[in-house]
Amino acid sequence: MLAIVAAIVFGLGFLLDLLNTRIAGISGMAFVLLGLCLLALHQAGIGTASIGSYRGGWRRTRR
Repeated sequence: MLAIVAAIVFGLGFLLDLLNTRIAGISGMAFVLLGLCLLALHQAGIGTASIGSYRGGWRRTRR
């Protein structure tokens, strides 16, 4: 989920950078940095919803 949000933020930042505009004083580079932060959270496993994680995943000892 965070990866999709990061892609949208990157696209918005790219568009703002191409048009040399700001939204409420926030430049395109701020959106790029926000997108990188979201991707880092996604890679850390935050915001991911896999079925195995709800049942214990690899830590489950019962087979």
